[in-house]
Amino acid sequence: MGVNDRVNILLVDDQPARLLTYQSILSDLGQNLVLAHSGTDALDKLLREEFAVVLLDVSMPEMDGFEAAQLIHAHPRFEKTPIIFVTGIHVSELDRLRGYKAGAVDYVSIPVVPEILRSKVAVLVELYCKRRELRELNRTLASANKRLSEANLTLQAEKNRELESLNATLQRANAELERTNRSLQNEVAERARAEQALQEADRNKDEFLAMLAHELRNPLAPIQNALQLMRMKLSEPQSLWAQQIIQRQLAALTRLVDDLLDVSRITRGKITLTREPVELATLITRAVETIQPLIQERDHQLTLQVPSESLRVNGDPTRLTQALGNVLGNAAKYTDRGGRIELLCSRRGADIEIRVRDNGIGISAELLPRIFDLFTQLDHRSDYSSSGLGIGLALVRRLVEMHGGSITAHSAGVGAGSEFVLRLPLLADAGACAEAEAELRCSHDEPTVSRRILVADDNADALESLATVLRLRGHEVYSAPNGALALETAVRHMPEVALLDIGMPLLDGYEVARRIRAQEWGKAVTLVALTGWGQESDRRRSQEAGFDTHLVKPLDLEKLTALLARLPARASAPVPAGMPFH
Repeated sequence: MGVNDRVNILLVDDQPARLLTYQSILSDLGQNLVLAHSGTDALDKLLREEFAVVLLDVSMPEMDGFEAAQLIHAHPRFEKTPIIFVTGIHVSELDRLRGYKAGAVDYVSIPVVPEILRSKVAVLVELYCKRRELRELNRTLASANKRLSEANLTLQAEKNRELESLNATLQRANAELERTNRSLQNEVAERARAEQALQEADRNKDEFLAMLAHELRNPLAPIQNALQLMRMKLSEPQSLWAQQIIQRQLAALTRLVDDLLDVSRITRGKITLTREPVELATLITRAVETIQPLIQERDHQLTLQVPSESLRVNGDPTRLTQALGNVLGNAAKYTDRGGRIELLCSRRGADIEIRVRDNGIGISAELLPRIFDLFTQLDHRSDYSSSGLGIGLALVRRLVEMHGGSITAHSAGVGAGSEFVLRLPLLADAGACAEAEAELRCSHDEPTVSRRILVADDNADALESLATVLRLRGHEVYSAPNGALALETAVRHMPEVALLDIGMPLLDGYEVARRIRAQEWGKAVTLVALTGWGQESDRRRSQEAGFDTHLVKPLDLEKLTALLARLPARASAPVPAGMPFH
């Protein structure tokens, strides 16, 4: 489409961030995107230019979307201009009826699904272009009719040749009209296909939400049961067993939430890697540990073939363990009880090749090309209810590709088992690896040092449980339930380490960190942010506030232990009580 053929699309929203989002989503259409920040602004732009479609926010100050739509369609020029309402709140049937009476042709809910919004706007733009073509054709026909009228006035005086020429003109016009009719039929068929695609996307969304609810509820039942058991008089083995249940289910919930966050990061390209030289055997061991409970639960036979030679990769150990664990877990979940799973590793030139085979349910030829797509699931039968959300293999492919590798899936069909082949670049320089391992061993060999720690969190259970764990590990711990008391406690006891929840009342964690860092004694304190937000922007904000480390809830105590072990013997010394705070 040439620049002169582009049509105008009016985007109306009082929030600039949303307008930027709509611009980003609709820029691929190659049309002119015109922005309006209010209903009044939109009406002013409509009076100046013609628009193919209006994307209109429902909730705006001064003049809401319904009022703006009524005013737009009240004008004869715009009475047929299609309007798509955008709303961030639940839309009742009464609201929809009001919107349709005001002239809306469709609704889009926030958060906006880019593909859905782009498809809806593209259909309306296409219809507008076709209508514009039809108007041009009507003008052409009108011109032809005018020529025909002139020919009729001079019919008696004109020669037969002129009449034949006029007939030829009419034939060409008829042929053009026939082509236009075929184009309109194709447009109707394309719209039907688009509507079917939208229905399929909506159905996939509903299935995903239902599966998400199922997967989130599954671990809650055993956790609740274990808590009920722990309230009874249990023997020490029984109590330990109940604790292990809770620990396993909390780990499952954490993995589920992490996978969902990883999907978000993948779609926005926000996944980052912390690379280091790592042994293949170490990755295999860690991955097997993560899925060992599932292997034992389903009574599978797991066979490992790992070369005795040292094979290393330069990668993120956590992410590579996650990828291998997802592949092994996929094999365990989709293999009937008592099945066989094989993991074979070998060196292939400059790569490491890892093959995971199983004798499970296999993959159909129809599903095999889409097996690494988001939300693709192998089976919905009741005996595979733990199949998850269909995001594991999509994460695996992205993580492996980020490491410069590849993954492929093979299966002879349903019931014939499956095989996944991962390839990762082999790390040639092993000297850096040995040095890193030696440093790691030295850090593990260091004796535990008692630290003076401040823990601040407005969640009483989280505060007291973490403080108790740290005290039992030999640390001197002070606790505070809000930001103001955290600051007072820090002044009084001069902690070496401060674990600060971000979302606290009175003063949030960012402000507490800034005020501690503003003091001379506060420069030596190790500040650790505790939060449920783990995006790159959240980490950057905590760093700007003065935090040394950003840890995401639920807190991994092993990471905290490693952090404490890396600190100097005494990071700061206590000061007399009553020291003034400036």
